[in-house]
Amino acid sequence: MQILFLTNNFQKYSIALENAISKNCLTKLKVTCSEGMEPDKVKFIIFEQVGDKEGGLNVDFSRFINNLGIFSLWAGVDQLVKNTSIKSTPIIRMVDENLTRGMVEWCIAHTMRIHLNLDKYILGQDGIWRHNVKPSLAKDKSIGILGLGKLGSEVAITLKNLGFQIYGWSRQKKNLKGIDCQFGIDGFHKVLRNSNILIMLLPLTDQTNEILNIQTIKSLPKNAVILNPGRGELINERALLYYINSGHLAHATLDVFNQEPLPSSHPFWIHPKILVTPHIAATTQAVSAADNIIKNIKRMLLNQKPIGLVDMKTRY
Repeated sequence: MQILFLTNNFQKYSIALENAISKNCLTKLKVTCSEGMEPDKVKFIIFEQVGDKEGGLNVDFSRFINNLGIFSLWAGVDQLVKNTSIKSTPIIRMVDENLTRGMVEWCIAHTMRIHLNLDKYILGQDGIWRHNVKPSLAKDKSIGILGLGKLGSEVAITLKNLGFQIYGWSRQKKNLKGIDCQFGIDGFHKVLRNSNILIMLLPLTDQTNEILNIQTIKSLPKNAVILNPGRGELINERALLYYINSGHLAHATLDVFNQEPLPSSHPFWIHPKILVTPHIAATTQAVSAADNIIKNIKRMLLNQKPIGLVDMKTRY
């Protein structure tokens, strides 16, 4: 049985996949890249979304007539769920503790950076001792998290444990101890109104595309900060720039963008109130990702439900 590695990073993952196959005693599985592919022998596909948001839409999966599942190397699957050549083949998103920890650590680092106003000290080494400026405590600040899936829930709980007041929003009602969990349009605006810092961790769907726009951003308090490690398309870029330039928003730290790599001419790069990080918030780790994929294949071969199976109705 062939596993087709349908990305350009075959060498990065090949050894990890072979080791995971051996560890799980699935010796009949063989990993191949596209050069050695026989379409009718492909039983599983590993796919990596690319920075070009149209990239995943242009792959023809219909030729793999015996394919049993498509595994995403990312937590996001928005390109795959829109691909019309995928009819009934299961799509499985990456659920990996290392990926989750990476997201949590990015969010905590930048939340604390904003909370403690560290940029002021990092960028202001001018020899003046300003000891009379005292930072606020976490208990005095509210953080909103849009998206309470695996990543959002872990971020919410970690920030709550640091003492922040946490408001969370999701498509359906969630219950997380100590978190003010909201859903629906009224809940969405409640979270915005109470967010000194807003963290974007929603999946990208037709409903969440540009969910932060010229109408919704104004619901945030004056001097609010936006952190977006989720998907670039969650935010209308023009609206974001408008509210930052008008003084309504104090800052934005962005890890994901409509176009990646972010063009060198993009205004985000030089804006004094925007920090760009190059899609590093939750990077896939080769060894743990390979282990998760092979364990999921083993589940499927045993007629068990894989972890991370995408609901094609909700598209995540």
